[in-house]
Amino acid sequence: MSKRISVDPVTRIEGHLRIDVEVDQGKVVNSWSSGQMWRGIEIILQGRDPREAWLFAQRICGVCTSVHAIASVRAVENAIGLDIPTNAQLIRNLILIAHSLHDHIVHFYHLTALDWVDVVSALDADPKKTAALAESLSEWPGNSLNDMVAAKKKLAGFVGQGRLGIFENGYWGHAAMKLPPEVNLLAVAHYLQALDYQRRANQAVAILAGKTPNLQNLAVGGVANAIDLDQATALNMEKLNRIRMLLAEVGQFIKQVYIPDVIAIGSMYPEWLSYGAGVTNYMSVPDLPMNSKATDFEIPGGTIFDGDLSTMTPIHGWNDPRFRDNVEECIARSWYDGDWSRHPYEEETVPNYTEFEEDGKYSWVKSPRFQGKPMQVGPLAQVLMGYTQGHEPTKRWSDHILTQVSSLAGVELGLDVLHSTLGRNVARAIRCAVLSESAEQHWQMLVDNIAKGDTAVCNPPVFPTGEVRGFGLHEAPRGTLSHWVVIENGVIKNYQAVVPSTWNAGPRDDKNVPGPYEASLIDNPVADADRPLEVLRTIHSFDPCLACAIHTHDPDGTARGSAKAR
Repeated sequence: MSKRISVDPVTRIEGHLRIDVEVDQGKVVNSWSSGQMWRGIEIILQGRDPREAWLFAQRICGVCTSVHAIASVRAVENAIGLDIPTNAQLIRNLILIAHSLHDHIVHFYHLTALDWVDVVSALDADPKKTAALAESLSEWPGNSLNDMVAAKKKLAGFVGQGRLGIFENGYWGHAAMKLPPEVNLLAVAHYLQALDYQRRANQAVAILAGKTPNLQNLAVGGVANAIDLDQATALNMEKLNRIRMLLAEVGQFIKQVYIPDVIAIGSMYPEWLSYGAGVTNYMSVPDLPMNSKATDFEIPGGTIFDGDLSTMTPIHGWNDPRFRDNVEECIARSWYDGDWSRHPYEEETVPNYTEFEEDGKYSWVKSPRFQGKPMQVGPLAQVLMGYTQGHEPTKRWSDHILTQVSSLAGVELGLDVLHSTLGRNVARAIRCAVLSESAEQHWQMLVDNIAKGDTAVCNPPVFPTGEVRGFGLHEAPRGTLSHWVVIENGVIKNYQAVVPSTWNAGPRDDKNVPGPYEASLIDNPVADADRPLEVLRTIHSFDPCLACAIHTHDPDGTARGSAKAR
């Protein structure tokens, strides 16, 4: 007999997401992904000055403000054909890299690790054995016996007071949790340490951007960072060296903690390298421009269809007509007026809410398509694109991690296992390591360019009469982000943001083709319909966004626990 499970809201994300699944004989046979919050920024921006669009657009998300700010200024610059100074490109790149490092650390440790790590089990661990295991994995100084004893003591303090705090409402003791107590304790210790290192990454963002969340230093045409090595209030060598130190410390944590932890978990849950593939059409865009005209990029982009790496076709740059002309969004199943599929330049944003109708409209999220097909975006797409195009850091880190997981799991694993729930987490770690190395490269390029006497940071925009159109791209932590703007006589006429979680979380389209979340859940195991841990593992692997604890409520708002089954 099949059961219907509703997880609403899905937590440990940013925003409001509802996931419905039908479970029959212990596995998912049908699924629906429903975004439960309307954004509306597109309407707010109509009629405004394009130079201020980024200030509003970065409020699309409460965490990833920098990525929307960057995509917005890039869209306006693209519309008017404006190049920006090299210093501005490099400062923006450092902000984006630091933000991504922060985001990936937060995702693994604070958003998805608790789907794999049984926190309560850690209380049964022997700290000596945990420390010995940790020290065998890496030379990280936070792996000492004292660190493990302190972590267990802190966790015991939570439990002893009758409240687990940040660890409340987890599926502790679930049959799908299989890590031994010592590994669980190690993960808890690193969870607590990661809180400090994600903060250091954000410090680097704040030094360059004025604050974070919500950057203060951007401008259409560049950045507002005055460069003067002799002025305390400007961007000087003291601040630049502080940024370098922070990023180096974060890089050490990534290499000595994050990577080994992903390898360890991957080797202990090898079966999850075969669940959760779903849509295997992938897309990423080139990013981290190396020059003022954005014709040379550190990170490559492209598309792959049906999981066949031989189909990889590069996206050559931000003006590539193949990308520009082949993106559209469908609202057949979304709470907007109509049932059209349109290019972002031609879209309308007219909300029209109905109740959840599984055979009709059931989500505020639209259904993006590229050449008419759903696409999975995110670190997995970026890793596959980099690997197939010979991007050396991506190949090196991919081979390193897969070799280590293979050795520990006792079976040879190739790149194909990344098409999975656990593969998305592995790919995010690969991308994090690659960006950590890029941080040093872009920092040095910025310092070398300033040393040449170049202190230019902004080129003033000029808006022509008549209509111009542009789009801004960024390969954000969660995947391909694009902002699309139509400007008429210097005023915004239309504005659309096609964001990574729209690509991944979108509902079925007018052909009844499911989006990546929905497709990835089919055939997932569910051992306990009242505690659908496995559903959360797959959804969290996409990193939908941020929140804090797992719970659901009935229509009257009464707390019901973790899930509803009927």
